[in-house]
Amino acid sequence: QVHLVESGGTLVQTGGSLRLSCAASGDTSDVYAMGWFRQGPGKEREFVSAIMWIAGGTYYAASAKGRFIISRDNAKNTLWLQMNSLQPEDTAVYYCAARRSWSIVPTDPNDYDYWGQGTQVTVSS
Repeated sequence: QVHLVESGGTLVQTGGSLRLSCAASGDTSDVYAMGWFRQGPGKEREFVSAIMWIAGGTYYAASAKGRFIISRDNAKNTLWLQMNSLQPEDTAVYYCAARRSWSIVPTDPNDYDYWGQGTQVTVSS
């Protein structure tokens, strides 16, 4: 079992930056990749970014590419999401997730096995 705890969400102005963190604990030996998802008000949960836990390969949603950077320190079992040039449409609860496999397009939340409780990011206009 893997336990995930996100932190770093807060209120930020348009154009600002924010870094989210996700601390993983428990048995992470079978974690192949981790990712970030978000769910805005009245919207479905959507994929943001994913990273291979050992190899470090990354994948981004179009909305995140060029603005967000996913990174990890697998020795510290920590995942980050650096978010730059934030816009009001980035307002959402951001979730950290872990999976035990990889796919060419790692965007389906159903493929993730473990989830954190979420952290709120609000971007004011």
